[in-house]
Amino acid sequence: MSVHKSREVKKITTHQLQEMKLRGEKITMLTAYDYSMARIIDGAGIDVILVGDSASNVMAGNETTLPITLDQMIYHATSVVKAVKRALVVVDIPFGYYQGSSGEALRSSIRIMKESGGHAVKLEGGSEVKDSVLRILSAGVPVMGHLGLTPQSIYKFGTYSVRAREQAEADKLLEDAQLLQECGCFALVLEKIPAELARKVAANLHIPVIGIGAGPDVDGQVLVMQDMLGITKEFQPRFLRRYADLHTLITGAVGQYIEDVKSRDFPNQDEKY
Repeated sequence: MSVHKSREVKKITTHQLQEMKLRGEKITMLTAYDYSMARIIDGAGIDVILVGDSASNVMAGNETTLPITLDQMIYHATSVVKAVKRALVVVDIPFGYYQGSSGEALRSSIRIMKESGGHAVKLEGGSEVKDSVLRILSAGVPVMGHLGLTPQSIYKFGTYSVRAREQAEADKLLEDAQLLQECGCFALVLEKIPAELARKVAANLHIPVIGIGAGPDVDGQVLVMQDMLGITKEFQPRFLRRYADLHTLITGAVGQYIEDVKSRDFPNQDEKY
C-alpha cells in the first residue's frame, strides 16, 4: 500500500514541463543553494530550481565550478528540497563524478536522488557523455542535458566567451542536442550560444530547451539567483538582467545596524524584555 503525504506531491514534474512547451508557455528556472532562499523563490512560483555547481562560485568563493564535491552538492540539494513545495528540483552532477565511467555517473546520480531527495540531475556534454546519460536513465533518474558553454570545461575553452559561432561547433551542437533527446533527456540547457542557433535547436527538439545567454526563442530561461538579485556585482554579461540591487540594500542595512549598535540606539526600550 502506498501512502503519500500532501507535501511530497510536487506540482511541477518533467511531464508538465513537456506540456508547457507544447502549449507555448515559457519555463522559468533559477538557481538556489540553501533552504531560506529556495523557500522564497519556490513560494514566488518558479517552475524549476537548479541546485547548480555554480554554488562553487557564489557560495564557496571558488574561481570555477570544478572544486565543488559530490558531498557538497548533496548538502546544498538537501537544504533546497526541504524548502520546496512546488518547483521541480534539478541537481548538477559536479565535475569528476560522471566523466570517468557510466558506472560512476550512475552511482553519483543515485546518491543525489537518495540522499538529497532531488527530482532530476543535470550533466554537461553531448556525445562524449552518451553512455553516462543512458546508464543514469536506465535507473529511472530523469536527466537534463547542458550544451554550449559548459563551465566544467572552462580550462579546455580557455574563456567564457560565446560558443558555437563557428559552423563546425554549431553543427556538433545541433547533433548533440538531437542525441541527448534520443537518449531520453527530459530537457536541455543551452548556455551562451548565438540566439539563432538556440532557436533552431528549440524548434528541432520536442523536449524543452532552457537558455542562459541563448536569446528569447527557446522554451524557458535560467539565471543564477545571486546575479539576477544583484548580490554579485562583478559579473555583468550582456544576457543578465538585474531585478533587484540587494548588494546595495544589504550593505545599507548592515551599515545602519552597525551605526545603531555603536550609538546605543539598538536595542531601545521597546526591544528588551
